[in-house]
Parts: sequence; C-alpha cells; structure tokens
Amino acid sequence: MRSGALALMAGIPERVGFATSAGRAFYTTRVASPEGEHHASRLLSLADRAATPVGERARPRPKLYPGDAERTAADALLHAVAPAESIIAFAPGSIWATKRWPYYADLARTLGGDARIVVVGAEADRSLADEIADATGGRSVDATGRLSLLASAEVIGRARLLVTNDSAPLHLASAMNTPTLAVFGPTVPAFGFGPLADDSMIAQRQGLECRPCDRHGPRRCPLGHWRCMREITPGDVAALARALLDTRSS
Repeated sequence: MRSGALALMAGIPERVGFATSAGRAFYTTRVASPEGEHHASRLLSLADRAATPVGERARPRPKLYPGDAERTAADALLHAVAPAESIIAFAPGSIWATKRWPYYADLARTLGGDARIVVVGAEADRSLADEIADATGGRSVDATGRLSLLASAEVIGRARLLVTNDSAPLHLASAMNTPTLAVFGPTVPAFGFGPLADDSMIAQRQGLECRPCDRHGPRRCPLGHWRCMREITPGDVAALARALLDTRSS
C-alpha cells in the first residue's frame, strides 16, 4: 500500500505491480504473479512482462558489489583470522521465532574444527552469537550488529559456506554466489525464497502435514510442537554442510 501510494503521489505515469498486491488500486498496469517461480523471477516479470514467457526465462541471480568501505570493515572484523584460515558463516537469527533453527551452537562444535565460524546478523542476534562463542571456546567471530548489509555481504562472500535460516543473509549469499545451506521449517522453498547460489542445499523436515503453516513463519508453532525445526538434527545439517564444503574444495 505504501509503495503504491508513494508512486502515485510522486506523479509516476506508469505504475506496474502484481494484481494480487494490497496496493493494486494504485497501479496503472496489473500483472498476474507467476506461481511456482522464485521471487526474483516474479519481480523481473514486472519489467519483462511483454517479452519472454516466464517459464522460458533463465532464473536470475541478483548481484551485490561491496566497495572499499565494506572491504575495510570486513578486514577489521576478521583481523584475528589467519590469512590461510577459511571461514564458515552462520546466520542463526530471524525476526520470526519459528524460523530460527535451534541447534547452531551444536553445529558450531562439529564444524568449528574445519574453519573459523563467523556469526552474521542483527544486533538482536547477539545472544545467539554468544551461544556459538561458548560452543567454540571463544574462537568464533561475532559480526552481529557490527556491519552494514553490504559489509555483511562482503563477509559472506569470503566464506566457504553460509548456514542460514530462511532470512535475509540467505539472499545476501545468493547475491555473492556463496555456497548456501538453508534451513527451512514453517516455510518452504516453493514459496519462492530459496537460495540462488550455484552450490546450495536445503535442510528440511519432510512429511509433516502441518508444514508449511505460514508464508512468513509465525511467532509460535500453531500446534505447539515445532517439529519442523526440532527434528532437523545437528548431524543432518553437518552432513549436508560437509557435502557442500567438499563440493567447493573439489
């Protein structure tokens, strides 16, 4: 609604949006939202609606280009990491509580011997970073709340792997083409928000009738059991992570 109203008030003569949008009354052209497509493809269809049919388009992968300021910020954050030491980025947070996989600290104990763990996210994720620091004996690097989005993308771009929930860092990794292991619980990649990196995998609990329960992920599990996340074990995720790491090194 806000975006559509702003475009109208700005006097923009052609305003294109999805026919299902809450702000559709403000659009001069309404486009059907392509179902089953990644959201990047859906958004591109707004600009390319008269050209190539959606099903025939190559899947777009947005890109980010950190600059000198972001590289300097990343260097300062990672100053304690030895030049030859590889890093694995963890993004344990999400504004939606049910989308936070609860075993990142356990995973850090398993993968901490393979690389230095760097925890990315917002300042609100600091307590999760502290848990990971405890699990790694203080060897992890806490980047939560310390970097801009573009500097976070720079750090993620230096990682051999990002392990993340269905949250913003997943999309930063796609833009930097960083191998991505995405943990999905109440949501599913079919909603259109899965990873786009060349090397990526999904960790999810298949076969639950209650899943997906929400397009965003509710604050609490509607049924109270949260099996979609609790039953994805650290061992399951570690095995997928190592498979991605092996792919990158081969």
